[in-house]
Amino acid sequence: MDGATEPTWTYSRRPPPPDPPRHPKESQLLPLPLPLLRPLRVQGAALPNPNSHTCNGHLPGPHFVADLKTATMTKKIPLLIDTDPGVDDALALLMAFADERHDVVALTIAAGNVGLQYTVRNALKLCDIVGRTDVPVFAGSPDPLLHPSVDAAHVHGRDGYGDVDLPPPSRQADAEHAALAILRLSHEHAGELMLVMLGPLTNLALALKLDPTLPQRIKRIVVMGGAVTCHGNITPAAEFNIAFDPEAAHVVFTAFPHLLVSDWEATVAHGLPLTEAEQWLGADSDRARFYELISRKTRGLSEDSKGGRWYTADALAMAWALNPEGQLQVESRPLNVELNGTFSRGATIVDWNRQSGQPDNCDLLMAYDQERFEALVRQALGAD
Repeated sequence: MDGATEPTWTYSRRPPPPDPPRHPKESQLLPLPLPLLRPLRVQGAALPNPNSHTCNGHLPGPHFVADLKTATMTKKIPLLIDTDPGVDDALALLMAFADERHDVVALTIAAGNVGLQYTVRNALKLCDIVGRTDVPVFAGSPDPLLHPSVDAAHVHGRDGYGDVDLPPPSRQADAEHAALAILRLSHEHAGELMLVMLGPLTNLALALKLDPTLPQRIKRIVVMGGAVTCHGNITPAAEFNIAFDPEAAHVVFTAFPHLLVSDWEATVAHGLPLTEAEQWLGADSDRARFYELISRKTRGLSEDSKGGRWYTADALAMAWALNPEGQLQVESRPLNVELNGTFSRGATIVDWNRQSGQPDNCDLLMAYDQERFEALVRQALGAD
């Protein structure tokens, strides 16, 4: 490009399995003419210091790991999950409820994979399955901030849980709006609360508009969203969660000084082995039986890909949130959300060569310990 500085890259080749399916959040990347090149380092740029630790999402180092170890002996780390269940959301929630170091203090629910009436019901039903009806569930916005978006019912089923006709949940959602609940809980757990964002970012954006000081009270925020080299899963350039409400994502990514981002391309690099996963789902537990039932549709789509891998975007993000010790490669870079563009709306634009002069605002997960990830999934299903 005229006038542009030619960057020098080091790449890690991760060839995708052949013939990927074409659906968001449970599929592969769109096919590429060459093996996927995932940028790992820009020459001359230093990696984030693993020994540093501050609030608001910096790379978790020894101090944060020590906090996790302490949490197993004393008070658990409070965890608020914003989600749009969704089959892969359900697996991530099972992982969170199975973790002994974290206490799920609330679920705030967004529209996304399917409409809000279904995502709320699905969250309540999962709480029934794991025996956690004490966890409050707060319904959020039924629509994106500005423009309507298409859901992912063709992946998750019309009801979000594979259309398997589950009985209704035992209770209704709490009356408080999700955005208000986020703000209230940020005060109740000020400086300790971890946010894990598994769906579109509408609820958090609303909370930030009501109270821009919210990031000051959040210890750590993990976002499942984006495609850091613009190999999208819902458009050629964009990932589903960000593309569903780009304006909300823009609000969040500009308000927080630092976020941890587990993107779609990391999901593709960390697929679960489908054959082994089928065995885990045969475990003698209510959790495994429930998840085997609701995931049949998405597993069938994965089988059609002929790649032998099952992609669970939200589960990988949750693994990183619950167990940051498993991270193997993280890059810190500036990231912006594209709000316009005929073909690029909702894309996450990473300044890999730091040409913009913007400060790094995101830690991007590039590699996670696969064995640890699979162990966390087995634990969530009661298959370990």
